[in-house]
Amino acid sequence: MANKFTFYNTLNRKIEEFIPREEGKVSMYTCGPTVYHYAHIGNIRTYIMQDVLVKALGYAGYDVKRVMNITDVGHLSSDADTGEDKMLAGAKREHKTVMEIAKFYTDAFFTDFDAVGNKRPDVVEPATNCIPEFIHMVEVLLEKGFAYVAGGNVYFDTSKLDDYYVFSSDVEKEQLQVGVRDDVEEDTNKKNKTDFVLWFTKSKFEDQALKWDSPWGVGYPGWHIECSCISMKHLGEYIDIHCGGVDNIFPHHTNEIARSESYLGHEWCKYWFHSNHLNDQSGKMSKSKGAFLTVSLLKEKGYDPLVYRFFCLQSHYRKPLVFSFEALDQAAATFGKLVKRVAELKEDGAVDEAVKAEFETKFREALSNDLNTSMAITILYDVLKADTNDATKIALVDSFDKVLSLDLLAHAKALGDDKKGIDPELEAYVLDAIERRANAKKAKDFATADAIRAELLEKGVEIKDTREGVKWQLI
Repeated sequence: MANKFTFYNTLNRKIEEFIPREEGKVSMYTCGPTVYHYAHIGNIRTYIMQDVLVKALGYAGYDVKRVMNITDVGHLSSDADTGEDKMLAGAKREHKTVMEIAKFYTDAFFTDFDAVGNKRPDVVEPATNCIPEFIHMVEVLLEKGFAYVAGGNVYFDTSKLDDYYVFSSDVEKEQLQVGVRDDVEEDTNKKNKTDFVLWFTKSKFEDQALKWDSPWGVGYPGWHIECSCISMKHLGEYIDIHCGGVDNIFPHHTNEIARSESYLGHEWCKYWFHSNHLNDQSGKMSKSKGAFLTVSLLKEKGYDPLVYRFFCLQSHYRKPLVFSFEALDQAAATFGKLVKRVAELKEDGAVDEAVKAEFETKFREALSNDLNTSMAITILYDVLKADTNDATKIALVDSFDKVLSLDLLAHAKALGDDKKGIDPELEAYVLDAIERRANAKKAKDFATADAIRAELLEKGVEIKDTREGVKWQLI
């Protein structure tokens, strides 16, 4: 039987106990990337926290099936159904076809997704695979009176809903309504400012690269419809948890609920999990700013991608996280010390199962308390300081890493292999020299620091200053 698990449900704006529809099983849907460009590290933060949620639920005893879409058509550059399709913009920018762009950036996304220790979803479905399902849903919404045709396009009629702004408080609803009324890019086909497109035809965009036959003319789907159809295709009429970034809440997830529940005639998803933004000093990270950071670029700069994961895990998923290279350097140094501490553990007998169970309970409770990853890491440090044998500590590091996914034992082994066969006296001498050099540099005595480096080289030892601290090797 699964253990109690709580997290913040955006739909009800409070922390709630999670109770799935089917005991012990979780159906989860997560909004995937629009593959018109690289995913920046802010996007990847969202996927790291979703990955931790999946693994934490697994640690608590749940069997999770996770589905994710790939947006390769229909996502416009404005949330107000205006502007250019992002995929078409990407194709024009790089003088490639839309499908070439989709393939290249899907592969690039998963390269970075995998590098930070994420487990791939059980199902990944591109939007372009599901055109018949989209058309069927639009037909049903028209039949039920929740949609209308105007100007060749099909729109969802939000006036037919009792409460369109389902994620918002009364004050937020008033603010959103004002924002919608002030929308300068008015679509005169819409009956209501909050209505959104289910299907575009050539009357909207003549130059759309991807288009399909439909009962309303040649065209392509609106952005929001894909998540409804893809989730229903693979998870059925109900899902337990829907994940995304806070920027998806309105209008994307708002429109998903409007359309899905109108189509189904019942509640669709009970729990909504949203991660907050990663900011740099100038504000939210965004592709529209031009140059932006990716995990691959961090790797090129010498950072282990799992250091970035560690950096994210030290903060709570619902809080904005400010990125700087100074903060990442600090995380790298802390991660390096953690690996060194794990590397010092020796297999020294049998695992104390009682101690192991006690710490696993504490770890599970931290994660089950609104995914408190920083507390989970604190418990890892408590294990390393605990009055128990190293075999038990190694077993707990391995156990915790099923969720943290920092690959600590492998990093520790690699560190140990680097020093294997080295004379203990030489190692002690080198470590002392490195400390003397650090003190000299601190005192701005660079001549002494250089002399210590030369002294080490004479003994066949090369040192390198890295973001994880000073590394050394025999040459």
